Amino acid sequence: MRILVVCGAGASSTFVAQRLRRAACDAGLDWQAAAGMEHSVAASDHDLILVGPHLADRLDVIRGRAHSPVAVLPDDIFADRDGSLTLAFARAFLADLRNTPKGTP
Repeated sequence: MRILVVCGAGASSTFVAQRLRRAACDAGLDWQAAAGMEHSVAASDHDLILVGPHLADRLDVIRGRAHSPVAVLPDDIFADRDGSLTLAFARAFLADLRNTPKGTP
């Protein structure tokens, strides 16, 4: 699983991506997480894009540029010191995608 974590300037997303990688590794998952900015989305070949909550108002634009599923992270994500909450969020989002019938908005 390749995940792109997007924020405004790439700084906070770096911390979230590092913590997510560590939590995934601790859980025995072969997940990669990278940090980026909004303009990184169009060229992304990631399996999932996680967007910082401060970019929620840009979600439609980001989804329009993305080639993979996009989710907005919860407001408290930057307090997730060990990445476990981010990992749980990503896993739940992916599970919801698998359980949603094709063509459902």
